[in-house]
Amino acid sequence: MIIRGSWFPFDVSFSILQWTADRAQNILPTSLYDLCMGLFFSGKRAVEVLIVGGFIFLWIIAPVVVCWLPFALILTPLWWTVPLYAAWMIYDWNTAKTGGRPIGICRENIGWNLFADYFPLKLVKTAELDPERNYIIGSHPHGVLSIGACATFLTESTGFSKQFPGLTANLLTLNGQFWFPLRREFGFAIGGAESSRTSLKWNLRNPGKGRAIGIVLGGLNESLMARPGRHELKLLNRRGFCRFALQFGADLVPLYHFGENELFDQAAGNDEQGVKRMQARLRNMVGFFPPLPLGRSLLNLPWGGILPYRKPVTSVMGAAIRVDRVDNPTDLEVDLLHEKYCNALVDLFEKNKALYNVPEDQHINFY
Repeated sequence: MIIRGSWFPFDVSFSILQWTADRAQNILPTSLYDLCMGLFFSGKRAVEVLIVGGFIFLWIIAPVVVCWLPFALILTPLWWTVPLYAAWMIYDWNTAKTGGRPIGICRENIGWNLFADYFPLKLVKTAELDPERNYIIGSHPHGVLSIGACATFLTESTGFSKQFPGLTANLLTLNGQFWFPLRREFGFAIGGAESSRTSLKWNLRNPGKGRAIGIVLGGLNESLMARPGRHELKLLNRRGFCRFALQFGADLVPLYHFGENELFDQAAGNDEQGVKRMQARLRNMVGFFPPLPLGRSLLNLPWGGILPYRKPVTSVMGAAIRVDRVDNPTDLEVDLLHEKYCNALVDLFEKNKALYNVPEDQHINFY
């Protein structure tokens, strides 16, 4: 029996657990051993649900909570923490533009491994990536919560660093994700940074090579299109990443998360024009607005909830498209590179879809 675990002190406790399981298999009758293992894995599945529930709380519910937290604290003896943290946020504001503040133990720990086991999540490499180059990795599709992208670029739960040694991964996301007190610190600690021209330039220049910058190119517009069994990508008018790739000589890499759109249904109201207009208006006001997801409940009750379904997500990393540096690329050069990238993404999807239960008649649709 193999039990996953990583990072001290977790690796020590899991080594002990592994040793105990191996001894028990040799000592206990088969029926009793199977019963013990069944109880263990039932408990493990419950912990996975709690960890995924914590992830959902952190990215969907926590922003609402922390917005009210300063008003609650200001009326208590801890009132002084509010101006102190406000001063810290002002001082630290540009961290979102300079690669975040990644901390190893926050990116690689047993919690993230259990998070990945819930679905499960997997990263598949189809080609080597030279650590002497920089890469802009287009992540598709967005899905409802970009769970495949988060696992790939913000954690080591799918083994990015082991599969691509010498590369430093991070994920660029909406600026508004770093406006919320306290939660922004966690976002920085796992390698998040804002998706802006300043941020992308900084990441491509520091340290100058070995960067793997993940960008969910479809953005929130694509998240509103996410439906099970559909592969609709908002990419036709997304060309800025190609211009930056040419200006900095960064190679482009397509990445497709098979199963991402299967993790949630969406509320029927998401398809109504009035709801879409409201979401667009709020997105313009605050920088982002998530779709209304429908998944499973915390206790697996029949009326559902906002936890993702337990369905596998396999992130397939394509081969790099070599990009030579052009200081002032023309629109034609940008268009040609964009076409080349889209063709490579379609090729990656078509070659792998049969392996991940995508019907032959389903294809990527660009919008």
